[in-house]
Amino acid sequence: MIRKILKWTGIVLGAIILLLVLAYVIVYIKASVTSKNNMALLGETAKTLTQNGVQFRDLNKNGKLDTYENPTADPESRVIDLISQMSLEEKAGAMFITVIGPTPDGEPLEKPLLTTKLLDLVVSFISPSNSELIARKHMNNFNPIASLDANLMARYNNAIQKMAERTRLGIPITLSSDPRHINEFNPGTTLYTPAFSQWPTTLGLAATRDTALVREFGEIARQEYMSVGIRMALSPMADLATEPRWGRINGTFGEDAGLVSAMVKAYILGFQGDSLGKNSVACMVKHFPGGGAQKGGEVAHFSYGKEQVYPGRNLNYHLLPFKKAFSDANAAQVMLNYGIPMGQTVENVANAFNKGIVTTLLRDSLKFEGVVCTDWAVLTENPFNEVKAWGVEKLTPKQRAQKAIEAGVDQFGGEAAPEYIIDLVKEGKVTEERINGSVKHIMLDKFRLGLFDNPYVDEDGALKIAGRKEFREKGELAMQKSNILLKNADALLPLKQGVKIYVHGAKNPESYAKYGVLVNNPGDADVVLTRINTPFEPRNNTIIERFFHQGRLYFNDAEKKDILGLISKKPSIVVINLERPAILTEVDKESKALIAEFGVSDKVLAELLFGKANFTGKLPFDLPSSWESLQNQLEDVPFDAKNPLYRFGFGLSYGN
Repeated sequence: MIRKILKWTGIVLGAIILLLVLAYVIVYIKASVTSKNNMALLGETAKTLTQNGVQFRDLNKNGKLDTYENPTADPESRVIDLISQMSLEEKAGAMFITVIGPTPDGEPLEKPLLTTKLLDLVVSFISPSNSELIARKHMNNFNPIASLDANLMARYNNAIQKMAERTRLGIPITLSSDPRHINEFNPGTTLYTPAFSQWPTTLGLAATRDTALVREFGEIARQEYMSVGIRMALSPMADLATEPRWGRINGTFGEDAGLVSAMVKAYILGFQGDSLGKNSVACMVKHFPGGGAQKGGEVAHFSYGKEQVYPGRNLNYHLLPFKKAFSDANAAQVMLNYGIPMGQTVENVANAFNKGIVTTLLRDSLKFEGVVCTDWAVLTENPFNEVKAWGVEKLTPKQRAQKAIEAGVDQFGGEAAPEYIIDLVKEGKVTEERINGSVKHIMLDKFRLGLFDNPYVDEDGALKIAGRKEFREKGELAMQKSNILLKNADALLPLKQGVKIYVHGAKNPESYAKYGVLVNNPGDADVVLTRINTPFEPRNNTIIERFFHQGRLYFNDAEKKDILGLISKKPSIVVINLERPAILTEVDKESKALIAEFGVSDKVLAELLFGKANFTGKLPFDLPSSWESLQNQLEDVPFDAKNPLYRFGFGLSYGN
């Protein structure tokens, strides 16, 4: 009987494997044919010619110098000439930016991959190929989500730039990226890239209070981005963390509008320089008009978090960092917040569809003249998450596109549907003149960045720039300066050389063995060190939702038992990674020393604990004392939770 069961199990498994292999072969062959057909739409590469002493790339292959090809002409003249030559289909394609993928070897992803990396596997099967987006949909703005070695990322840039060069007008590609310099992976917000230098989170940068260091970070990140072909930073976040429960606080500079404004300005100037040019990485500051005032702290990526609320009538406070980004740093682009600004405009629809926000406030009042882009996937469904068309759910995708354009939007993030724009113009619902205005904004940045003149990078040179030794050392210094000493009872710190230490929750416990003696049992230790994380409420309804830490900020009973049970046995140092303002009242009471960190390595932390460096960081927000205090505060008002455990700006150093 058992043999018979095993026999039939083997037959069934074999049949399933055979069907899967057959399905893969069919999909692969179909993708190969489609790719070949797409590539057949492309023409020759552009020749480099000289006319009247001007060397130029003959992007439209007509053998003469057009104004848009002329590197000595001003960007305004070049963009006017380019738009006059663009077809409606080419204009529509420019108004979309979406996720795109290379293979692990840095080649354009054209066919499905067989890989053990789940995200890469899924993306390769469900995403359009590079050639589909470039040759057929006429798109030239992309958001690659791969994290490869620097030379492979550079190789990928060069490969798709070559593909774009072969289109009718040779319009170059702008590659954009979410932050890549912190040790965190969230496909919706951050893309940890080991090839680059590593830095603390933006909260950690804010904790340093050092705007010169933040600008230096921007300059270093700019060089690393440019070395691999990334010319658009989908950052910084100018949002204010006025709602402590909000699940996006980790990407902000904190709660205080003055501090955030100063940090945002320094960040943008580091990436862009004093003006946008061929040595710049353009910044898309986000999420206008500020995402911190989310009802109950829920994330606006999801339908339960779609409401931005202003019970304190404090919208203007949330605008302050954006004003600084526009007036003092000349931010090139802006991304809109997903949420609905409840009661702030004539209709309660999401910012992407809200004329009162985009045109009246952003364009007319704040005089912003750059590209206005939606956050990702506000028009259509995708396999990872619901469409984020809050307030206009009943409209069709094409109707949503029309409403967004009428609101003043230039570009749609996370979408690849230029056919909607083409149809709207042909149906007379949107004028081509209106489309020209958006395309002008988009193309001006390409000209200013020098992409029309040379979009290629040095593949071998990328290895010499990305992750350079001095860049990594500067990142370590920023980590060191970002740590906050909240408590140091009985002057427990700095620890004495040779102290017996039990380490829990560290990735690299051997870092502490350089100065102390590691023991395997808390009972044998002179001091206990434990590294913990900010508590949250897991949400698992969608793939993307798993990556967002939302909800509670208190430790549940099981977590509390583990932490307090350990630190009550010996004099203890608790080091918490602060993603959001955690409730640490009981942990603070039981510990001898309490430290807040923002992505610090064990190596740097060990140096601080043993006095090889001093603590200088200051809190970028209040730390609450109770969950009740957070439930009673106003989402849009800073510093209004009663009786905080530690105040904004608090931070001890050795010697005080």
